[in-house]
Amino acid sequence: MNTDYEIQKITWDDIEIEVRWSPDYLSFDSGTYLGHLELESLSPKKHPLPMTRTGYRSHFIHPDEIAEYGGVLNFVEDWIKAESKSNEWLERKAAFNQMALF
Repeated sequence: MNTDYEIQKITWDDIEIEVRWSPDYLSFDSGTYLGHLELESLSPKKHPLPMTRTGYRSHFIHPDEIAEYGGVLNFVEDWIKAESKSNEWLERKAAFNQMALF
């Protein structure tokens, strides 16, 4: 297990998100790898994101899938964009924003 992560930050919808990526987190006897991607909302802390209610998400993915997007940030941005269109996210966001008014 490799716990060395590339750490980058992006801002989406005024939420600062830390992106941690380890492309060779797990190695198998066959010579293949499984990467580990972590997302965490930093500001506001623990703010929900389209793919997590808690502001944190751990996701295992093959590094080739990340490479198909041209890198981890492109993958994350496309993932957020796709998930942000879901009815579940739109309802959670509306409820969260409503609570912020009080």
